[in-house]
Amino acid sequence: MDLTSPWLPPEDETRVQGPRTSMRCVRLLLRSGSATELLGTILAEGPAWITGEGSALYLTDPEGMLRLAASHGLPEWAHEHYSTVDPTSDLPAALALRRRETVLLSPEQTSADYPKTLAGRGTGLVALAVMPLLVDGVAIGALALALAHRGTVPRRDIDVLETLAEAVAHRISHLIDHVQAVDPHLPPGVRAGGTPSGQPVLALAALAAGAGAFDRDLVTGETAWDARAYRLFGLTAPPAAETAPAPDLAKLVHPEDLPDLQAGMAEALASGGPYRLRYRVRRDDGSSVLVQEDGEVMLDTHGRPVRVAGLLTDRQRTGEAADPGTRPADGPVAGARSALLLALTRTLSRAVSVRDVTTAMTDIARPALGAASLVLDLVDEGRLLPVSHTVFGGPYRTELSRLHDLSAGVMQSALARAVPLFSEPGQRATGNPLAPAAWAVLPLVASGRQVGSCLITFATERAFSREDRTMYSAFAGILAQSLERARLYDIHHHRATELQRAMLPRSLPELPGVSAAARYLPSTEGMQIGGDWYDLIALPAGRVGLVIGDVQGHNAEASAVMGQLRSGLRAYATDGHDPAATLARTSRLLAELDTDLFATCLYLTLDPVTGRLDGARAGHPPPVRITGHRAVELELPGGPPLGVDPHGDYPLTVGRLAPGETLLVYTDGLVEDRGEDYDDSVQRMIGGLELWSRRSGGASRSGADGALERLADLLTLNVTERHSRPDDVALLLLHRTRPAD
Repeated sequence: MDLTSPWLPPEDETRVQGPRTSMRCVRLLLRSGSATELLGTILAEGPAWITGEGSALYLTDPEGMLRLAASHGLPEWAHEHYSTVDPTSDLPAALALRRRETVLLSPEQTSADYPKTLAGRGTGLVALAVMPLLVDGVAIGALALALAHRGTVPRRDIDVLETLAEAVAHRISHLIDHVQAVDPHLPPGVRAGGTPSGQPVLALAALAAGAGAFDRDLVTGETAWDARAYRLFGLTAPPAAETAPAPDLAKLVHPEDLPDLQAGMAEALASGGPYRLRYRVRRDDGSSVLVQEDGEVMLDTHGRPVRVAGLLTDRQRTGEAADPGTRPADGPVAGARSALLLALTRTLSRAVSVRDVTTAMTDIARPALGAASLVLDLVDEGRLLPVSHTVFGGPYRTELSRLHDLSAGVMQSALARAVPLFSEPGQRATGNPLAPAAWAVLPLVASGRQVGSCLITFATERAFSREDRTMYSAFAGILAQSLERARLYDIHHHRATELQRAMLPRSLPELPGVSAAARYLPSTEGMQIGGDWYDLIALPAGRVGLVIGDVQGHNAEASAVMGQLRSGLRAYATDGHDPAATLARTSRLLAELDTDLFATCLYLTLDPVTGRLDGARAGHPPPVRITGHRAVELELPGGPPLGVDPHGDYPLTVGRLAPGETLLVYTDGLVEDRGEDYDDSVQRMIGGLELWSRRSGGASRSGADGALERLADLLTLNVTERHSRPDDVALLLLHRTRPAD
């Protein structure tokens, strides 16, 4: 069983009373029963600025090594690199343990010091705090928590973190003492193999309940059972091994219950989190046992299922009959297969793009069906071209990777005949021992049009009954409709994206006395187009114009209006109008257009020689000046959004940008977070800018080669790592390089 999995405590009466407070969190920590529950309690009940993604709890083993006992949101590469930490190393957990003090890592440290930083959150503008777990001066582990702080972590927040760590340390120590009292032969600390000594409490309970453990890696397709799981299914466990590869469950589950199991698994994989399933198992001696499977589907930082772990128990130990309950009148198998089809249909209905469909097939349909591999081809100009193939596990992984090449002929044949093809028991295609033991090829046809073909293979032989073939044929129709809909969406999205790109500058002009960098990110919701735009304009007399704007809406109309506003504003600006007059004219232009949309906008002009900075604002976030080691919002009084009041005035503000200073203008999608107050989000961004300025040697260094581009990447990094981006994002950075006369 994976004891480093994320686990959030179930809701109960103690968890629904009152708001989140530090003291409430401490009380709940002192009631927790395992390392995973301790970490889950902090994430569920601790301060909201503890993000959770990338958090971990380490405990020391008898040899003094730090071993990962619980984690949340860590990608697979992090488990591989940091499951065991040498206390003499320079990793944060080791440093906190040696120094006996909290170690804070800035966002840029977490981004630069670790490999594969784009694999998940915990990088960019997210900081990391690592606290030693001390009890009476003795170090028993370390607690690492990812924070939403983008700048300096206040002392009051550090005090809260250290209080939580102290509560965790004392609770872990109590759990260790309790287990040693039950079994005095257990060594102190953590058992070899990385299982925290607090976890034998769970192991003891599992043993008393006769429960077996399982762990399924959805990335490799490999499943491991412990010895009790083998005995539960009436099988002999391999000798001298704590765990061993699991047999094919489809061979053991009662045929009437297999579709129920597949449907339940599909639902669990789609939603993630804890689940419970019941099914009958046929033993070799002819008897049946009712098995209850309690597990959890663990998701990675992008919300995709990567692992399933849990316990298997014999319900007949409690006196329950082997019959799991009353079956539907239309037959057990028919009802269960309908449930499986419904679960897979719900999953595919949520898929928007072709990539979403292939992800659903890989992450949910493949494991729910118990398949070993899956190949999905789409018709493109009369040819079948692969869009997705997944091959999992076993000693033949490399050889099976050639599966698509080997199956191209049969997939083309099935599509041409529009008839599904199924393997027969006891037969292997071409006699190749590496060929799949069983397979099904599904032609994908929607509205009489050939869409593609899907190959599903299985690691063990199986007989496809008439009902099975009917179910797979129905699933082929559902998959074909989903792919056709997704492909149309992809086509429309591509066209919309091209339109959006055509509306924005292809590149920024190189102007004397300044350097600039810009970024644009489309929304990931709806049609993924919007009305954000930016512009850098060469003005008469060597001046420079900066424009940033945001048209209301996320559709083709917003994009079209944005293009008209950008052209109109550029024309007014190049005619020599100051920012106030330019915005007033642009507002009247928008009011005269046949649209109900409005727009926010910010327009600044800079003289690179004198540093004179003129600006006006139409309901848009103010610019941010980065000077020295500080970042501050400019005081820029504004007027109404463009198009709201055709006769509205926009105050003109005059200031100065010193040599070496940098300006940031942006749209609200850069900072807006649904779970946080907007002003707090802005302050976090400003704190991140100050942190960057200190670490890069001051704002004057931002004009160095590539520095401005790196800052633009850093600002957008935290946005790109969000699970969804409801608003598009635009930003423009301008650095004054020419000294004043």
